[in-house]
Amino acid sequence: MTSSSPAPRVPPGTWRQTGPFVAAFAYAAGRVTGTESPAVFRTLGRNRGLFWGWLHFAGRMMPGGRLPRRQSELVILRVGSTCGSEYELTQHRRLGRRAGLSKDEIALVEAGGLDGWDGSDRLLLATTDELLATEDLGEDGWAALREEYDERTAIEVVLLVGHYRMLATALRVLRVQPDRPRS
Repeated sequence: MTSSSPAPRVPPGTWRQTGPFVAAFAYAAGRVTGTESPAVFRTLGRNRGLFWGWLHFAGRMMPGGRLPRRQSELVILRVGSTCGSEYELTQHRRLGRRAGLSKDEIALVEAGGLDGWDGSDRLLLATTDELLATEDLGEDGWAALREEYDERTAIEVVLLVGHYRMLATALRVLRVQPDRPRS
């Protein structure tokens, strides 16, 4: 936590506060991502019943979704950037690099706009931008999305954007701090 970051409103839970299964999951997730046990899991895990339902839902889209992982990360990084979620950006810059995004592509996603993008990447970013700006997708946007993706994947894109917007809000309200790299 930097000196300018507000203190967490709900601090990440301990093993006792989250229970052994959430704590073990968070520990394993940190090992995979190369960070301390992710604060998002240890904070949301303080509400164990809600945590497991949320995790199942989130996991069905990322990493278990229909979109290629690289494209899921494009969408998530755009949401994180647009919503000002330092936690999402810190986590998903690392994950995006692992999924095949270059440092330049990540910087371009965070810069906003569509210049420099083409094909399905451009479409996903335009869809994300429209959903975040209007909480809707116009007929042209929906038609373009459906031309590129089947119905199930189009639904997933809408839910992926909405989920990460919701998560950005929760992380901001709870003042969840980005995870430190594992030493």
